[in-house]
Amino acid sequence: MRLSVIAATALISLAPALAQTTGSISNSAARTREAPPTPAPRPAESDFGGFLQRLWPQAQARGISRATFDLAFRGVTPDPAIAALTKKQSEFSAPIWGYLNSAVGGTRIPRGRDAAADNASVLAQVEARYGVPKEIVLGVWGMETNYGSFKGDKDTIRSLATLAHLRYRGDFFRDELLTALELIEEGHVERRELRGSWAGAMGHTQFMPSSYRKYAVDFTGDGHADIWSSTADALASTANYLKGHGWVPGLPWGLEVSLPQGFDHRLNRASFAQFASAGVRKADGGRLPSSGEGRLFYPAGHRGPVMLLTANFDVIKKYNSSDAYALAVGHLGDRILGRPEIQADWPVQAPRLDKAGIQDLQRRLKTLGLYDHDADGRIGTGTREAVRQYQLRQGEIPDGWPTPALLVRLRGAR
Repeated sequence: MRLSVIAATALISLAPALAQTTGSISNSAARTREAPPTPAPRPAESDFGGFLQRLWPQAQARGISRATFDLAFRGVTPDPAIAALTKKQSEFSAPIWGYLNSAVGGTRIPRGRDAAADNASVLAQVEARYGVPKEIVLGVWGMETNYGSFKGDKDTIRSLATLAHLRYRGDFFRDELLTALELIEEGHVERRELRGSWAGAMGHTQFMPSSYRKYAVDFTGDGHADIWSSTADALASTANYLKGHGWVPGLPWGLEVSLPQGFDHRLNRASFAQFASAGVRKADGGRLPSSGEGRLFYPAGHRGPVMLLTANFDVIKKYNSSDAYALAVGHLGDRILGRPEIQADWPVQAPRLDKAGIQDLQRRLKTLGLYDHDADGRIGTGTREAVRQYQLRQGEIPDGWPTPALLVRLRGAR
């Protein structure tokens, strides 16, 4: 807004995809590493005036004039639909294969190819300037707003004020709201321009106000970084965001790989050369890149596809901290360029834990000292790593995938 930018979870980010059509929080700044905390009960609208009274001194301390403050909140009331939307983040809850099918399926690939052709010159210039491949920029653009077809039509100030009033994600949305006021005060944007998703993410690639302030680019040179109407500014800003978070030019985001019979799964993070020596190959049988390093990722366990991810995958997660989202961005970009779809079959018939089961598993892993987040019922990086460490202790294949059988074993652990 993830905010993700968040990139904050700011959510359309599946949302991006689907939600992603405006609903997730992008730019990950807004997303937490695991699952978001349960939102507070919706406050009465009568409380909103008191919230604004308490907000004013904080805004004043950041250089906001009374005129700007009053302009920003003239006629603004809490949005009653937003509390329910905070609970819908398919990146963390939907089966990853279903998420990818929705995010990368349908017309998103052909539309991406059309967008690539229509913006070929700009994309080439952006890639040359920032070192971020055009397909990754296209992947983010496609996931966030389906190439600008739906950038969100909610009043950003109202959305942020509602979330801040709810105390959703602590002080995050309050700070984003204050940053939005600064953008108005300093003349970066007009009050009327601030429109986007329900979580406050704006423009073609859904920047949160703080991400706009730090990474927005006036690529056209007209004096205004216009991520709402200027495709060039939005794409350049996206590449600038990824570069600013450490994108490594020339390094792939990840590769689907095949593992040899008898592979030692304890080899999890290593150089491409070490993986190659261990018999790891690209899923199409090709060789791994000659330089670089990565880590193995089993998005649905060792019976499903196996990915070899790099540091650039983690950069994508700065946009939105969901593994599923980052995988979709990379895969969508690959498909736009004509690279093959994921080849291994997904274990769609295998038993899966429901939310209550995942929460139980998280609590038990926490008791064992392997997990230090809330038991939120969402499978994120922390949960996967905790499961992997437990599997290593038990001599099991450490794929990091929580299954009903694993929970049964945890329940019987002493």
